[in-house]
Amino acid sequence: MSNNLQSITTKLWAMANELRGSMDAAEYKNYILAFMFYRYLSEHQEQYLVENNILEVAEGESINKAYLEQASGDDLKDYLQDISSSLGYAIAPLDTWESLVHKIENSMVIPSDYQTLFDNFNKNAELNQEAAKDFRGVFNDINLGDSRLGSSTNERAKSLNRIVKLVDGISYKGEDNKDILGAIYEYLIGQFAASAGKKGGEFYTPHEVSKVLAKIVTDGVEASGNTFSVYDPTCGSGSLLLTVKGELPGGDRPGAIKFYGQEKNTTTYNLARMNLMMHGVSFNNITLSNADTLESDWPDGVDAQGNDHPRSFDAVVANPPYSAHWDNSETKLKDPRFREYGKLAPRTKADYAFILHSVYHLLNDKGTMAIVLPHGVLFRGAAEGVIRQTLIEKNYLDTVIGLPANLFYGVSIPTTILVFKKNRKAKDILFIDASHEFEKGKNQNKLTNENINKIVETYRNRVDVDKYAHVASLEEIKANEYNLNIPRYVDTFEEEQTIDLAEVNKLLEQDRKEIAELEAKINEQLKILGIHM
Repeated sequence: MSNNLQSITTKLWAMANELRGSMDAAEYKNYILAFMFYRYLSEHQEQYLVENNILEVAEGESINKAYLEQASGDDLKDYLQDISSSLGYAIAPLDTWESLVHKIENSMVIPSDYQTLFDNFNKNAELNQEAAKDFRGVFNDINLGDSRLGSSTNERAKSLNRIVKLVDGISYKGEDNKDILGAIYEYLIGQFAASAGKKGGEFYTPHEVSKVLAKIVTDGVEASGNTFSVYDPTCGSGSLLLTVKGELPGGDRPGAIKFYGQEKNTTTYNLARMNLMMHGVSFNNITLSNADTLESDWPDGVDAQGNDHPRSFDAVVANPPYSAHWDNSETKLKDPRFREYGKLAPRTKADYAFILHSVYHLLNDKGTMAIVLPHGVLFRGAAEGVIRQTLIEKNYLDTVIGLPANLFYGVSIPTTILVFKKNRKAKDILFIDASHEFEKGKNQNKLTNENINKIVETYRNRVDVDKYAHVASLEEIKANEYNLNIPRYVDTFEEEQTIDLAEVNKLLEQDRKEIAELEAKINEQLKILGIHM
């Protein structure tokens, strides 16, 4: 993080904490992050209007003033339609960020203005039917009536005004004039996740862990004019998807990646939509869904006639909720995602349900999947043991990586990354024990760049590394009855140094002589001084 970005984010976080008062960090984020997104959309619209010569802006005139004057009366509808057809949304002149800030600075805001602002946005978001689902209800998590904002409508409006002014004071450009908005947004999500404790783990995967997954699923991919597809079935705030973009060669090219994701929590789903767009991803390249991944398959899935049409992806990444409860009724054995495995994941441990769902959506010829789960998936028996054995016999499991404990928000247990491929030729499994290599933090442990690079290089080289990695044959796996517990394959035991007892006794005898000599000298000195012991 640059000094400039560090300065901006540190100041912003301190001010945000001061403003939120008694409100929980996990809830306060809905306000500050949503207003940051609204400002981004408004300024992005201004950029569109100028770059496409839709507005005539006189020298010294603000873009917003020109918009207010020219997009008025009967012409307003045409302006909104044009903007929406290109951007997927449209903000009317009186609802722009600059118009809102002007009203606040001139004490012109009335309590109902914020509701009107978001109502108008929702209405205009329906103008482009192709984009309507991408923007519909994106600001619904702003609770304008929350009493913690103030005991009256006027007090709540004043609190919202303060948040707007805080967001307006953020510089969206770095020292090199590059856009740093996405980096600021990601930083804030991470800070809110850390403050939210266990709740934070529900919407954010630490960036260092995301980097390991992203580097693995993009390993060997070369920059090309083709579109790379990535899917996260439990996408949280979308940070893991964005990290894949950062690791993909040519990932910054517009349209280089199409992002797919599903998220059960509506608030977190809205956060993911905002996060992706704030990082410059066009709505055309985003397909997100707000639903339970394990209940109904997505995307596409079963049609009206009951035929399944699964969509497959170049990469699948996931950090699902660990050992979650799910409905494992016997009818799900007919589900094409699960039926080949003969068993369903236990009702109180959905880990293997997430694995099978993700594997199902992986491209047969070239796809790579990486998923983070608790260590129990490596050795638990019963139904999970049957599913694990089937996955191994299908030759889908490629690599098992043991991570250190206490990397995740609200979860102190060690975790493992499982890597799957459907096009494997070799019948072996690489085991990496990275559980002892990390940087200890005050509240959480952290993977350094050195730790990350060692994991990725070991994954890429696929050879034994003493006390760190082992390539296990299928025979070894069978001999261990398909138990994948890492210590069975990677021996990290350090032999204790052999103690030479004769040498120890010799040193002790020498010490005794030196002590006796010293005591004799002390007694001699005491006699000279006339002191008797």
